Formats: sequence, structure tokens, C-alpha cells
Amino acid sequence: MAKKNVKPRVRVPSKLKKGQVFEVKTLVTHPMETGQRVIKKTGKKLPRDIINRLVVTYNGKKVLDAKWHPSVSANPYTSFFLVAEKSGPLIFTWTDDNGDTYTKKTAVTVA
Repeated sequence: MAKKNVKPRVRVPSKLKKGQVFEVKTLVTHPMETGQRVIKKTGKKLPRDIINRLVVTYNGKKVLDAKWHPSVSANPYTSFFLVAEKSGPLIFTWTDDNGDTYTKKTAVTVA
């Protein structure tokens, strides 16, 4: 099977103050397949392959665990808010139906 062109992107503010509420934005490019389309020549359905889970940790603590279903859009966008506690890593892990994972790590800098 051809390698998927999956590109996770994350946006957080560059500098934050302790206790500040900030928005986290994510977008992941993934060739989502619902499992409903049929190959005309063979009549067989294309197997489902969607991103079905997003887990986000902040300084090792899980802050988001989203489970997605077939109706999720292609290239899903997610936005949520966090409170800046201390500087550290924000790690995003997307998982698809094949068990493939895509990880993006970004730093949160708290002054």
C-alpha cells in the first residue's frame, strides 16, 4: 500500500503567562476513507481508514482524549483551551483505523 501523506499541524501562542488561558489549534491532513465507497470495476468497498482518536498530553498529563467516528471530516481541525501552568511539552498523537500513529510535539513556554 502506498505511504499516506499525513501532516499534523499545531498552533499555540509563543509566550504565555502563568495562569493564562490559551487556545490550541490542530489540523491533520489524512486521506480519510469512510468505508462506504465502492470500486466500480470490482464492486468491493474500499476499507474504512479514518483517524479515530486524538490524545493530547501537557507535561505528561492527559488533557484531551477525543474519539472520532466515520462522520468526522477529512483533514480534521480541532480547537480547545488550556491553562498555562508551567513550561513543557504538548504532545499530540493521532491514531487511525490501521493502528498507525502520527505524533506532533510542541513546546509551551510560560514566563
